[in-house]
Order: sequence, then structure tokens, then C-alpha cells
Amino acid sequence: MTISKELFKEKFMDMLTEKYALSVEEASPYDLYTTLATLIRATYAKDWGITRRAYNTTHEKQVYYFSIEFLPGRMMKSNLLNMGWLDTVEASLKDLGIDLEDILEIEPDMALGNGGLGRLASCFMDSIASEGLPGNGNGIRYKYGLFKQKFIDGYQVELPNEWLSRGNTWEVRRDSKAVTVKFNGHAYLKELEDGSLVPIHENPTVVRAIPYDTGMVGYQNGTVNTLRLWDAEIPLEEEINYRSIQQRREIEDLTSVLYPDDSNEAGRRLRLMQEYFFVSAGTQSIIRHFKANGYNLNNIDEYVAIHINDTHPAMCVPEFMRILVDEEQMNWERAWALTIKVMSYTNHTILAEALEKWPVEMLRSVQPRIYQIIEEIDRRFVEQMTGTIDWGIIERTRIISNGIVHMAHLAIIGSHSTNGVAKLHSDLLKNVVLHDFYRLYPSRFNNKTNGIAERRWMQLANPTLSHLLDETIGTSWRFEASDLYLLMNYKDDKKVLHALAKAKQVNKTRLAKFIEKETGVIVNDHAIFDVQIKRLHAYKRQLLNLLHIIKLYLDLKEDPKKKIQPRVFIFGAKAAPSYHYAKAIIKVINELANLINNDESIKDQLKIVFLENYSVSLAEKIIPAADVSEQISLASKEASGTSNMKLMLNGAITLATLDGANIEIRDAVGDDNIVIFGLTEAEVYAYYEQANYRAFEYYESSVELRKVIDALIDGTIPNSSQEGIEIYDSLLKYNDEFFVLRDFADYVAAQEKVAHLYSDQEKWLKMSLINIANAGRFSADDTVKKYAEDIWRIKPNKTPQQVKDETHDSYSI
Repeated sequence: MTISKELFKEKFMDMLTEKYALSVEEASPYDLYTTLATLIRATYAKDWGITRRAYNTTHEKQVYYFSIEFLPGRMMKSNLLNMGWLDTVEASLKDLGIDLEDILEIEPDMALGNGGLGRLASCFMDSIASEGLPGNGNGIRYKYGLFKQKFIDGYQVELPNEWLSRGNTWEVRRDSKAVTVKFNGHAYLKELEDGSLVPIHENPTVVRAIPYDTGMVGYQNGTVNTLRLWDAEIPLEEEINYRSIQQRREIEDLTSVLYPDDSNEAGRRLRLMQEYFFVSAGTQSIIRHFKANGYNLNNIDEYVAIHINDTHPAMCVPEFMRILVDEEQMNWERAWALTIKVMSYTNHTILAEALEKWPVEMLRSVQPRIYQIIEEIDRRFVEQMTGTIDWGIIERTRIISNGIVHMAHLAIIGSHSTNGVAKLHSDLLKNVVLHDFYRLYPSRFNNKTNGIAERRWMQLANPTLSHLLDETIGTSWRFEASDLYLLMNYKDDKKVLHALAKAKQVNKTRLAKFIEKETGVIVNDHAIFDVQIKRLHAYKRQLLNLLHIIKLYLDLKEDPKKKIQPRVFIFGAKAAPSYHYAKAIIKVINELANLINNDESIKDQLKIVFLENYSVSLAEKIIPAADVSEQISLASKEASGTSNMKLMLNGAITLATLDGANIEIRDAVGDDNIVIFGLTEAEVYAYYEQANYRAFEYYESSVELRKVIDALIDGTIPNSSQEGIEIYDSLLKYNDEFFVLRDFADYVAAQEKVAHLYSDQEKWLKMSLINIANAGRFSADDTVKKYAEDIWRIKPNKTPQQVKDETHDSYSI
């Protein structure tokens, strides 16, 4: 998809006239944005159609990636880059007096995800297309998605995120592909005269699922895959049954928000309905498509792979069975064999509360037929295992027990592959969390360490560093991330190290200006930018970071002559609306920021910035400017992490526990180029086994730690007494669940090491370069290739670009 400046300007001006009958001077930034977006979509639409038809005509196996979250971020710049248009369009618009960056700021982030889970799914969508693999995403078209975060008096306040208020240029509504999804009612099996049984679903609530498709443009290869998101509507024939506003609202709420408040029965029920809604719609759509194209469902596993991303889409297993058995009259045994071959599952957590469980009565009420199928899967599992293994293992692994349906158990039993997302995480799944399942199905367990799309997190987010890399090692890294390793040839080249420092400073100055504009806080752009950006959760230990900042502040107040390496601590995080403890931590961080940022005696030595409404586009501003990457979760709790990879790629030094993918980052860069502290996974589990952790002993034995903890409740931090007490009690009264006090001294020492290293800029820059050079091993392109080869068993199709090259055709404009 190449284009000349002259032709682009002609096409752009024609499109602006066609849409708005305006000149450039008369057009608003929004007019310019929609004009450019329309032109981009119209251009890749031809390849989108070619890609879709190629998959159908070559009969290649396709993967369908089911995820309750997708977090793609802004798509305009990504599409321009992947089409090969970015530099040309930027220069062409400049000729017209238009700044592309101004247009890019118009686009809202798609509010379809919360954090790492959704961003990983979107990185995978980018990489699947960029590798020319036949793959599709399947999720929910949330009208508001995750809330918009505002800070009012230091408190997190959740507001509706109306990202669709002016429509979504990138999506295409497909009315002809709509399906119906049934909830509630009563299900039973009716015996026919020939003795066969047919399922009857009486008095269901019927919902029309409408797909909205978005093109996933591959990197300069012409492949355009599909992300299909489902919206809920009332079927026309059912209009008469939905007379009241409340009845209509219940349907609309199905696709209103991501993760409804699960602190009450209504919220939990809505979340369960959401999960079945997109699972059923997507699975029906897949089977209908393959039947329409003449495929035999008896070997559908040769053409379809369905991937269950975390437990939210686990009902893919019984829904696939429902369609094969109930609608296609396939016998149970054949249907079950096919289901296992088609399904695969990624586990993203070891936290018990994150492994979804649903009360039997709720699941039976929301989806009675699906519950019957789960019940039969469970009965047959128990029957199959009885007499072959210990009954205790059967009780621990069965799907239904004590009135609870275990969705992770359903996903494991009903699929051929279960993978973790970092080596440590996968080992913990096999040896601890899912050990009984590993004993039953050892061949099903494997590891696939997460990856990131370097295109977004370097080429888009950090053009300054990208151009430096081009000048230093050539441009092959843009196509093959492992070529970043060529940078190792320059680790002792002072000219390159100096250029690296200049690139980082450009990004820090840019972020400092953004911080001042957004918050009014003026920060020292030559200070260490110390960054922790991730979902606010106790196990991720933003609290440990907070306690260290309190220590630094107290040190400076006790000794006004004391000098420290200047720091700007930057946070980005949202807390779940019902997670009061996480919201208390946000409040205390914000109040400490108010205290420190307005204390003139501290000057530029210490600042705190908590940027509200953390998102992909905000991350793209923060990550290139970061000096330090805070990856300080309690060892064994973070499945992988991906912010660690993004920050490493951009030259930040990782300050980390040996948790998740931090271990693999250490293995990549070596002990001298990462700062490790804290308990190991083995030490954490030793505490669990011996039950001998005493948080109060650390508080009592350390004067320094005691002063820091007391600052939470003694009035040092204004306007946060209640929140301070809550945190204080969590550490001492409730024995510090995530060993913050145990790791505090080690963390302080690690931070002192960071300051010492930073003072030797040549050494620091060499560490930074080594991190960038070794980041290629965390490419999502490589990760999806491993999924494709080992789990999905799919292979690249001929891309539209290859077809053009072979036929000497060109669709360039």
C-alpha cells in the first residue's frame, strides 16, 4: 500500500469535499480526523475483502481468539504505520498546514479493556495479522467500557467513558451476520416417539447479537484480519415483549460496561450474562460461517481453533457442545472429542479469587441448558476418573462441587491445551495451583511467555528512539524484532550512548510539558523518572512504592541539608469500583503528592505525579520517558506482566522482584543490567507452609520502618486519616498479606542502588542500551508464532501483498 504525497493530497482533499464540502481552512480538527480515517479504511477495505476470501478459498484453519477485553488504543496512527503510509501522510498534511499529531488527539481510546489482559489480546491481534496468520478476535462492543477515572479531592471517581458518542470510524456493522442468544427461562429434555431426547427451552429472554467488525491491519503485508465485537439489541419480533423502560434497559446493559460491579447479586448476574452473550454469539457465528462454506462439522477441528483467553469465555466449551449436540444432532462422544480438539485455554493468574466460580443456582437461572451440559460434562468426567485416581483428586478437579461451578476446571477439562504466560507462572500452575490437573493431563500444559507489539510500543510511541535505531543498526528491526540485538555492537560506543541520552531527554521533556498541562505540577525533567503503571491491586504493591516515597520525604524533612538524586515518581492506575482498599491507596498517594509537590523546602528533589484515567494512549506518552520500571509485585503473584517488556524496550531499567516475566528479563539482560530485590517465590511459599510470618516484628524492630508506617496515621499526610488507618491495619492488624514490610528494607536498598547507578550516566546508558537490544525476545510476533505452531496448528496464508507480487498487480494508490 504505497502512496505518493501528491496522490494522497488529492485523495484527501477529494474526500474532505465529498464528506463536508469544506476546505482545509474551514474544516475542524474532527472533520479532518474523520476524513483521514475514512480514506484509510476505504484503502485497506480491498485487502480486508481479499484476506477474508483467501481464507475461505484455501480452506486454511483459522483461530478465533475469545477475550472479554480488547484494549487496542487509538488506531489511526497504527493503521498508517502498518499500511506503510505514516511518513508520507505526516509530510503531506504538513504541506497542507495540518499537524498530524493534532488529528491523532481527536481519536478516543476504545474503552474495551482494563489492563494487561486486554492489551495482550490487542497486541496478539496486531501480531497475528502481521505474521499473515488466519486469525480473528471475538469480544463485546461496550458502549462505555471501563469507567473514565477522575480524581476529586484525591479520591478516584468513576465516570461513564462515552467513547462512542460520535461513533467509531473503524467499525462496520454486519446486520446480515446477526444471531440470537437466549437467556433465562426453563430447559428440559423431551422424549420423542422414537425414544430420542430433544432439548426444550421455554420462556427464554431472546437477545439479538449484532456484530461490528474492525479491520486488524498487518504490518506492510496486506493482510487485514477481523476483530468482531458484539452489541445487544431487542429482536424486532420480540419488541412487543419489552414494553417497559426497565425491560429494555436490561438488554442494553448487556453491552454497556466492562466488569459490572460484582459486589452485589445484580452485578454478578449481569457479568455472567455478558460472558455467555459474547461466547454464544461468537460460537454460533463460527459454526454458521463454516456450514455456509460447505465444511463438514465432523472434522471442524481441522478448520477451527477457539482460544479461551482467561476464564471469562470458558462457556465456549458447553456452548460448542450445545450447538453440535442440540442443533446439529451429533452424538455426545463425537461432539466432545471435537470440542477438546478445537478449544485451548490461557490461564492468566494464580490468585484464587481471579479463577472464576459461579453459584449453581445463578448459572442454572441465567442459562439453564448450558448448565445441564456442564452438569453432564462433570458427571462423565467423574465417571471416567473413578477407580483410576484417588477420590480426593476427583473432588478437587471436578467442575461442580459444593454448589459452585469452577470455570477454570471447565476450560481445562474441555480443551487440549492449558498454558501459562511466563515460565515461573507456568511452573506454578503445574506444581502448585493446578497440580492435580497436571497429574491428569501432563501433555496439555505448556508455557507461552507474553509478548508485546514493538510496532506500537517503539515505532509509534517513541519515534525519536526509533529514528536513532534506524541510523545505528538499520531498519530490519522494524520487521524482525530480534534484530534489535545488533545494538549490542554499540554498547561501548560513546557517540551512540550520547545519542541515546539525547533521545531519552527529548521524551522526558515532552512528558514534563504534558504533566504540567494536565496537572499543573512542574517537574524536573532531569530527575529520575520512576514509573509504576498498572492496575491498582494489593499484590502489585503500589503500597511498597508509596512507603518508600514517605521514607524519602521524612529523610529530607529531618535533614534539610540532605541531598538525594532528584526523583519524579509517576503512577498510572485504576482501581476496580468496589475495591475499597485499592482506592484508599490511591487517595493516600494523591494526598502525599499534594503535600510533597507543594513543600518548597523539598524543591526539585522529589515530586509525585498520579496521572488520571490511565490508558493505552497515556502509556504511549509515559513509557518512552521512563528511566525506572517498577515491577515490584510479590514474587509468585504476577503471572507475567507486559509493562515490564514495554518499559525495557524503551530503555528503562527494571527494578523488580523475581516474579512473572521479570525473571526472563533478568535472564536476557544479565544480573548487572537489572535491579532485583525481595523474596523469591520459594521463600513466599515457605512462609505459607510454615505460617510464621509476623508483620509486627518488622515494624517493631526497625525505627525507620516504624516512622514510615506511623506517618499513615499520625497526621503527617493530611486529609487521609481514614484511608491511612485502613492501610495501617492491613499491614499490622491483618498481618500484611503481600509481605510489604518484609520486603521494605530490601526495596529501599535497591532504590539506593538505582540512585547510585544513575549518578554514573555512562554506566546507566550502557545498561539502558543492553535492555533495548535484548527486548526483541519479548515480541508478540514470536509469541503468536509459538501459539500458532504448538496450540492452534495454523499456518500463514498467502497475504494479499504476496498475491499482488506474484501477479505483478498493485493496489497502491
